[in-house]
Amino acid sequence: MLFDAMDVGLLGFVIAALMIAWHISPQSAGLLGSITLVGMAIGSAAAGLFADRVGRKKAFLLTILIYSVASGISAFATSIVFLLVMRAITGFGLGGELPVATTFVLESSPPEKRGRRTALLETYWAFGSIVAALIGFLVIPILTWRAAFAITVLPALYTLYLRRSLPETPAFKGLKEKLNFKQNMSRLWQKDLRKRTILLWVLWFTANFAYYGMFFWLPSVLVLKGFTLINSFGFVLIMAIAQVPGYLVAAWLVDIIGRKWTLVLFAMISAISALLFGMSTSIGLLLLFGIILNFSNLGAWGATYVFSVEQYPAASRATGLGWAMGIGKIGGVVAPYLVGALVATHTSFSIIFGLFFIVTLIGVIFLLTLGHDVTKDEPISHFSTAHQS
Repeated sequence: MLFDAMDVGLLGFVIAALMIAWHISPQSAGLLGSITLVGMAIGSAAAGLFADRVGRKKAFLLTILIYSVASGISAFATSIVFLLVMRAITGFGLGGELPVATTFVLESSPPEKRGRRTALLETYWAFGSIVAALIGFLVIPILTWRAAFAITVLPALYTLYLRRSLPETPAFKGLKEKLNFKQNMSRLWQKDLRKRTILLWVLWFTANFAYYGMFFWLPSVLVLKGFTLINSFGFVLIMAIAQVPGYLVAAWLVDIIGRKWTLVLFAMISAISALLFGMSTSIGLLLLFGIILNFSNLGAWGATYVFSVEQYPAASRATGLGWAMGIGKIGGVVAPYLVGALVATHTSFSIIFGLFFIVTLIGVIFLLTLGHDVTKDEPISHFSTAHQS
């Protein structure tokens, strides 16, 4: 999870550097982010189906290898086209790893600990964002963006350890029947799961739209507001540190007030802070609302993963989560390119971040209307496979 976040976070810093080194346009910069998300969308859906068919462990190791090798090769890019191809492949692996890792941790945990453990897993996304900010602040200005991509090949070595030490989950080993592609997709739309599938697809779309639209452009937004590249990277590093307590507070609250209400709380704070960040002009206000935005938005992500992965039975869990994430990534594909187009037309940042406020609010409305906390209403029957085995 840390390496995933590091790779995604580094792209924002790399693009800010490429806008200076290669003089790429805002539209080209947005396309780099969008093509990564296209790969992630396809990877999430494909890996979810693969994990429900052959196992969480095999899917996990394969996706790590794909994204780390492709990202490392990106260091040798000599053109924007080559970089676009590598980012698409990298995104495929990144998107595939996320639902499999979350499913793995959930299914390897007892009922009373699974919510907190899954939320704590997502905390490492914050640590990865901090590592990315450190690399952007300390490495890229000295060794260029190529060194940043070279570092991302390290997860490939990690698979050598995981292959020997990582067990398959009890839930997958205990399945009496493994559904094929058609059966799994049909299962997501049966009467008992249909509302949950609709909710999760909308929820993940709005969350991805806001997250990738805002955080992909965060270093460049600060540069365009008049700050130097070094200062902008430093500000992003300070903001990223706030993600850690955001995740930790969410991990604590999911077992206190429930997954749904933790998510509603953090999403609303995120929406309001995004609006205020876009309207800010001084360093003090940018840092203040940037810190609140990082704290709340990433805390909402922690709650989103826990809420989502508990919505499906074990036989379709990775598929359900993977397809929700995959559909959600469409929002992530659209947002970075849309922001690039708006920046190119000199649209004010208050309007751009106001858009993120509205989109996040739509997700909250769907959650309040259709949201269902599985933990409170069906803690045993909906999750029994893992523990009966």
